[in-house]
Order: sequence, then structure tokens, then C-alpha cells
Amino acid sequence: MMAGMTLRTPFTEMFDLQHPIALAPMGLSAGGALASAVAGAGGLGLVGAASGDPAWLDRELAIVAGSTEGAWGVGFLTWAITARAVEHALSYRPRAIMLSFGDPAPYTELVRGAGAALIIQVTDLEEARQALDAGADVIVAQGTEAGGHGGEHGRSTMSFVPVIADLAAPVPVLAAGGIADGRGIAAALCLGAAGALIGTRFFATPEILADPAVTKAIVDGYGEDTTRNRVADLLRGSPWPPQFPGRALRDPFLDQWEGREEELAADPGAQQAYRDAIARGELPPTPVWCSQAIDLITGLVPAADLVGLLAAQAAEALAAASGTG
Repeated sequence: MMAGMTLRTPFTEMFDLQHPIALAPMGLSAGGALASAVAGAGGLGLVGAASGDPAWLDRELAIVAGSTEGAWGVGFLTWAITARAVEHALSYRPRAIMLSFGDPAPYTELVRGAGAALIIQVTDLEEARQALDAGADVIVAQGTEAGGHGGEHGRSTMSFVPVIADLAAPVPVLAAGGIADGRGIAAALCLGAAGALIGTRFFATPEILADPAVTKAIVDGYGEDTTRNRVADLLRGSPWPPQFPGRALRDPFLDQWEGREEELAADPGAQQAYRDAIARGELPPTPVWCSQAIDLITGLVPAADLVGLLAAQAAEALAAASGTG
């Protein structure tokens, strides 16, 4: 083991981080306590603000702003926000704003004017070029292994990351999608990324804002139990744009309606049956959004400990690969 080894990259230099690790801003699940723990442990803690509800922002950003000297930021769903929501978040003086899923152009000057770094997540080449045109300081290249929502025509992390790293240079790129241990971080660095954005692995921490049933399902689940489609959004009556399917753990409803999205959209009875199943406790209260790497998640670890563990594993993997470990 390479105790104390620090992995320095353009991403860690930009935010003065100890580790090339960023918390994915999972909507309404990555709250202030989780972001604070990640930031305090030397990663970049990103709060998942989703559409930017002001009351939620005030509660969660007060926690992180008041509890860490580390680097933290706020992530938004670009299609769901207003300039007012971004301004509200910027009033707490985050180090970064991350925009995902939609045209970032309306918000880039707001972020830049406040002195925050602009992080833009992309799922294909067109989005990557758009992010570069928008002046992104960091680009997140998300592969289809990722939990939750992603691009309709996305690519796997292994093939996508080096393409975006080459396209974006010298802008740092973070790899996202299917990274749940230090080996994944090491692989991302070898592919040309400057770090990794990790989401699902942080669901198995005590700081996550999620129902325990969701966390248990992730710890108990396997990658082949996940499926990627629009069924969960249609069952919930969610306004997610159709070009962004989501990866979630299978359940009887996802199995029943997979490949029948148009039929499901026209069947209000299916939505009611789904709500009734949740009310009876047969399903978790929210879809179990999770990546294909959930096999690697076997138990709860405090977020700060997890950051250190992931970093140590990454250093070990790189040393082993180079023959020095």
C-alpha cells in the first residue's frame, strides 16, 4: 500500500483538493452534510439541488457553507432551473456550479460573474462541443453505466472518456459512470481524466438523504439487475425530458412496462397502481437510481472515510499497474 500518496491532477490543483474525487450532485439526495463530509475529506463536495427549490437550497447550503473549509459546489438539472435558482445558490459562495442535461448557455455568465468554476456534464460529442463553447472550466464525461439519468445516445465510460479528454484538452475532464471503487478512479486517470465523479457509491453512506430502503436495495443489488429506460419517470409522472432515460434497479413495474413506454404514457391506471404499491410498502418511495457498479457496494461507510478509502485504493491500483506496488 502506498500510504500517504497524493494523486495530483489539474482538477485537484484547480480546487486545491487532496484527492481527484468529486461527489456527484444527485438530485435532492446529495445534501449539505454529504457534500461537507466529502469536501472535508479532500474531495469536491457537490450538493444535488435538482431544480433549485429555494427552501431546500437554504437548508442544505447553510449546512455545507457553515461546516467545511473544503471545496464544495452546487449541481443543477439545466432543463429544470431558472436564473433565480442559480443566483440563490451563488449567494452562498460555492466554489463551483455544475450543470447537467440541457443547454448551459443561459447560465454561464451568471456563474462566471460570481467567480465560481463552471462544471458541465456531457453525454455525447455534441454536448461536449457545446460545453467547450460555453467556456466550461471542467467537463464531466458521463458513460451509460451511470445511475440515474443520462444521454439517449450515450456511450460507455471506457470509450467515451478518452475521446472527451482529447477533445477538451487542456480543460480537465472527470469520468462518470460505473465508478464505485479506487480501481475505477485509477482507470479514469489512465484514460486521460483528471478525476472521477462518483454518485451511487455515496448512496451507501449515513449522510445520504435517501430512504433506507433505497440504500439497502443498492447494497443488496447487482449490476445486471439495473435497466435503463423512461419507465420510472413515466410511472411517477415526472417531467424529465424524454431524451434523458434513467438507469434504475429493476422492479415488477419496470419489468412489466419496459419497451412499452408509449402504451404506459397513455395509461393513467398504471401510475395509480405504482403509487398504490409504494403506499403498501411493496416498493421503495422513489426509484432506486443506481449504476452498473453496485456489485462493488457491500455496506455503509461514512462519507469522509469512503473518500480516503477510494483514494488509497486508486493509488494502490496505479502502483500495481506500474509494477511499483
